Amino acid sequence: MMSADSAPTHDPHSFSQPQEAIVTHLALQLKVDFESKILTGVATYRIQKQPDARRIILDTKDLFIQAVYLNQAPDTFNLGPDKEFLGQPLEIPLLNDTDEISIHYQTTSVSAALQWLGPEQTAGGQHPFLFTQSQAILARTWMPCQDSPSVRFTYEAQVQVPAGYLALMSAENPQEMVNNGLYIFKMVHPIPSYLMALAVGHLQFKPVGSRTGVYAETATLPAAVYEFAEMEKMLLAAEDLYGTYPWGRYDVLVLPPSFPFGGMENPCLTFATPTIITGDRSLTSLVAHELAHSWSGNLVTNATWNDFWLNEGFTVYFERRIMEYLYGPEYADMLKVLGYQDLNKTIEELGETNPDTCLKLNLVNRDPDEGLTEIAYEKGNLFLLTIEKAVGRARFDAFIQNYFQSFAFQSNTTENFLKFLSSFFDQEKGILTKEVQPECWIYEPGIPKVAVKVSSARFALIEEKAKEWQSTKDPSVLANLPWTTHEWLYFLQLIETELQASEMAILDNAFHFTQSGNAEVLAAWLEMGLKKDYQVIEEALGKFLQGVGRRKFVLPLFKLLADKPTGKNQAKSIYEKARPNYHAVTRQSVDKLLFA
Repeated sequence: MMSADSAPTHDPHSFSQPQEAIVTHLALQLKVDFESKILTGVATYRIQKQPDARRIILDTKDLFIQAVYLNQAPDTFNLGPDKEFLGQPLEIPLLNDTDEISIHYQTTSVSAALQWLGPEQTAGGQHPFLFTQSQAILARTWMPCQDSPSVRFTYEAQVQVPAGYLALMSAENPQEMVNNGLYIFKMVHPIPSYLMALAVGHLQFKPVGSRTGVYAETATLPAAVYEFAEMEKMLLAAEDLYGTYPWGRYDVLVLPPSFPFGGMENPCLTFATPTIITGDRSLTSLVAHELAHSWSGNLVTNATWNDFWLNEGFTVYFERRIMEYLYGPEYADMLKVLGYQDLNKTIEELGETNPDTCLKLNLVNRDPDEGLTEIAYEKGNLFLLTIEKAVGRARFDAFIQNYFQSFAFQSNTTENFLKFLSSFFDQEKGILTKEVQPECWIYEPGIPKVAVKVSSARFALIEEKAKEWQSTKDPSVLANLPWTTHEWLYFLQLIETELQASEMAILDNAFHFTQSGNAEVLAAWLEMGLKKDYQVIEEALGKFLQGVGRRKFVLPLFKLLADKPTGKNQAKSIYEKARPNYHAVTRQSVDKLLFA
């Protein structure tokens, strides 16, 4: 029986009242129907409740609830009124001896976590594909659940799919298709609902290490295996830094281009965008990021989405420690500088006094998706770097290891973090107060004056080359350098302010940016082209926006296009063709931009 001390934190984004009755284990049965684009399911939960609890409340959104059973006996249920962002509470009356509930349900055509892709939207072009995206509060759109990161449960699942398809989940996974299409899954560690994941497609698997491997469609698999060949090294580096990997295997599933994020840290199986496949492994820090989430996020989880920085700030810091471990400090320094630039850009866009630039957010009555900004990622990381500088790396590493061990398989609040920080560094309390000022980072907007300064020796060379280019306009001064994605991105940012469309043409003729196969570089180039009215990009812009659904790329491009005097109609025209390829997460953001 749960105690008051262990009761989950109140979550403004969930109807559930887990302090009364809480789910502890899920047995899920699902049937996947590609023709009707519906999941039919039975979700059976083991529950724990307080002696006087007379109900349990689950979150649902756009689900059809067919029936409810208590300890296998039919029961009544009540669906409350629909609330924006949150959906409807599913209230189930309980008896004194109730320890199990079963909900029979179906998804609907507007279940936002699900993206059903036709064959033409996949790499192979012959088979449909399904994937889910549950973060932040979309798990409730494909299964009734207590959809709060403060509630953790173990699960098992049986998933029936058509023959010829492989089903994968955030659990122990099969590596080959089975003839009857019935797949069995098990997750022995308690996880929150936002880490529930399902993908079904014509997929193949290839190992890249003893505990690591890649799933992808046949057409994508060879390039993905090459790109992610160093995953096992990343895993070993992560373990050497902060302790044993707790989840068994670490595999990556490369999704079709419509996936709305760079990656999603589903336990055992990261979902990844194909836009990080460049042929030169220059964007694999994203894999390091999702791997780091196995500790910061999956093992120790933000209790509410107001505490999101606890997931992402720690993960960015950990990611860059992995990259430094494998590729040296100079490589990690480039990532830090680019991240700091992204942070400053976000603060400029939001406003430096905007409360949304505090690490601790207030997302009550708001979609928690609004908190998924660089503040959580890069301000959180800068905060941790500042602590590291103040107390020393060895002491800070001991703190992180102790933090992960102390809160393993638990959800944590910002306030608990501050208490733990103060307790661990009791001897360094004066140093923290003077050189870090933790409360300023947490509760005040902007970047505190005590923030550590980041710099990059490799970028210093790029600064010299940028000056040469600006004085000569001769692209040959840029040739014969071992340019990485990070160095090109930094160079383009340095020259952007004074760059003219005619000079973009010179660079384009020399380096073929408009035809780049590197999504990061191409997106930056297209943004610059829109700002400078470089019309050569027009065809590439339309093709990119229709072929890639990653919100990080498409939303800024649509915004820049819509802000042009005659650009809004053009943006809407492109979006009309692109929208069917986008996941609901991306559609919602672009809809709001173009039609609000």
